[in-house]
Amino acid sequence: MPDTDSEDDFSGPCDTVPAVAPADDISLQDLPYLTDSLPGIGGVFKQSADDFFVEELPLYPAAGEGEFAWLFIEKRDFSTSDLVSHIARTLRIHPGEIGTAGRKDKVAVTRQYVSLPARLLPDPEALQTDRVHVLTVDRHRNKLRTGHLRGNRFRLVLRELPPEAMTQAQTIKAVIDQRGFLNYYGEQRFGFADNTDSPGFKLLRGEPTPWMTKGDLRFSLSAAQSRLFNDWAARRVRDGLSHTVIPGDVMQVTASGGCFVTEDVTVEQARFEQREIVITGPIFGPKMRAPADQEAEREQQILDDWRLPREAFERFRKLTQGTRRPLLVWPEELTVVEVPGGLEFQFSLPAGAYATCLLREFQKLDRVTASH
Repeated sequence: MPDTDSEDDFSGPCDTVPAVAPADDISLQDLPYLTDSLPGIGGVFKQSADDFFVEELPLYPAAGEGEFAWLFIEKRDFSTSDLVSHIARTLRIHPGEIGTAGRKDKVAVTRQYVSLPARLLPDPEALQTDRVHVLTVDRHRNKLRTGHLRGNRFRLVLRELPPEAMTQAQTIKAVIDQRGFLNYYGEQRFGFADNTDSPGFKLLRGEPTPWMTKGDLRFSLSAAQSRLFNDWAARRVRDGLSHTVIPGDVMQVTASGGCFVTEDVTVEQARFEQREIVITGPIFGPKMRAPADQEAEREQQILDDWRLPREAFERFRKLTQGTRRPLLVWPEELTVVEVPGGLEFQFSLPAGAYATCLLREFQKLDRVTASH
């Protein structure tokens, strides 16, 4: 399943799914909340790096031997790309020698793993700065690659909140503990201007596009796939189907990650309610597990509304292989406590889930801003 960094439709289901104008303009603000009937607390996020702490949870531990050095690094106000550049420049090595499992925000205190050939690391102390600290060094047989993460642990602080924020946050938390939250792709996937997917859609439709590097091409196509998933997830919520298994749904086994197509809705609904399995949505591509029956029709409607033939993803099959993504995520060890000047949220999420998409269920900034 894809890679950072709970709901029911409380407003009631819609009778129909509105057709989506394929204008590449469905932003995160347009997507429904799972806790729709509960007011948001607003607040300001990331007033400083100390308000956002994230620590990677590795997919597997270092073996203690091997040709690669694994560094566990804490950095402040330093993005992952900044870190890779710093290591490459300091050690005078090619950035391609450096492996990372995930990308981390710049305005934050982050702890993440980095790998490089041990022969290229004469002294870890050479990497230390006032913003970069090497916490541990270990050895392993493999280079770290994107996705080699079990998840991330977060500690976030919201500030400038109303007096009733703690009470409201606890009410929302109770719903998320029971129902999870929607596994949307966050705003980071679509860039500051919310348009990184636009070239991707043009490419998929065969429209003229400016020349792009392979990295930009990959990112833009991935953003287009992500936008389609967000649209699919929003339609499930609006139709009151966020927690309802329908014929042909592709379900993921929670323990193993394996996927299968639903045949007996009654049986799989019971397993879903026990959290043994979860509903998945489309990351369109030639290797995606295809749904059947009613769900196949729903996913085809997404492609039709966005004017995309299914074979469009075949043209870029190495970059748009496709997979399935869980519709819902249940955060582990979610806590909300009062701290001086705000509320602190602590929780862990699986790799690929966005902390900002959990936080939006609490903030509902579009509504809070509109009310003022």
